[in-house]
Amino acid sequence: MRYPAVAGRFYPMDRDELRNSIESCFTHPLGPGKPSGCTGERKISAVVCPHAGYSCSGMNAAHSFKAIAEDGLPEAYVLIGPDHYGIPYNVVMCGEEYLTPLGPCKIHGEIAAKMREYIPDDPRAHTMEHSIEVEVPFLQYIDTDPHIVPIIMGDQDIRSARRLSEQIAAACKGHDVVIIASSDMAHYVPKDVGLRLNTLVMDRLVAKDMEGMYNEVMSKRITVCGYGPIATAVMAARPESIEVLKYSDSWDSTGYDPTSVVGYMSAKMTRP
Repeated sequence: MRYPAVAGRFYPMDRDELRNSIESCFTHPLGPGKPSGCTGERKISAVVCPHAGYSCSGMNAAHSFKAIAEDGLPEAYVLIGPDHYGIPYNVVMCGEEYLTPLGPCKIHGEIAAKMREYIPDDPRAHTMEHSIEVEVPFLQYIDTDPHIVPIIMGDQDIRSARRLSEQIAAACKGHDVVIIASSDMAHYVPKDVGLRLNTLVMDRLVAKDMEGMYNEVMSKRITVCGYGPIATAVMAARPESIEVLKYSDSWDSTGYDPTSVVGYMSAKMTRP
């Protein structure tokens, strides 16, 4: 079992406190409100969510999780997060259950078994990484029995994203899946600069122009930490449309230092 690395820091360690914290992310002025009735349409194929501490980005992330809950719960979730700690892999899966204060989150056995044909399965590489962990309690809040396939990207170049997207598409064939791309936006820049730079990235995302997004990120050195997971999700999900649900930054949520903010975005990708 993969044990929590950031419980008590990024989110509460106590079960009840954690549930209350997640609920407050939905009901916060920056949040979307609690999920209402499920439409059962199941048009969402992928979402983008931030992965900072809940007091910073949880209200933003709640927009994507509300969209999933109201659209209809899938059979499985493939979570893709960037590497912050220097894993010795280009890409790596965790085949062990993710434990959170809300309990263990199961792995989808069939999809994970197929993914092992393409990428390594080494839970040790997931030990410290928070980019996937912080998404799991939100899933457990909206889905009483979520099954996940957690993947960390060490190499985020566009060729790696394209290859991983093909592998995910092959492994998920015949299954009802939502892909969750975990990413924060530009880091530690003035608020107005962050909005300008992040808008460039979001515009390319909405246009489904991944080469354009990479060009913006690289040429302007925009510190979006999960551009690889975002591109992978777009290329694997092949959405008809992409909508940004919420953009905010750390000043909006914490009121701390508008000269050095981190941006956050939630977005959904829908099929016809």
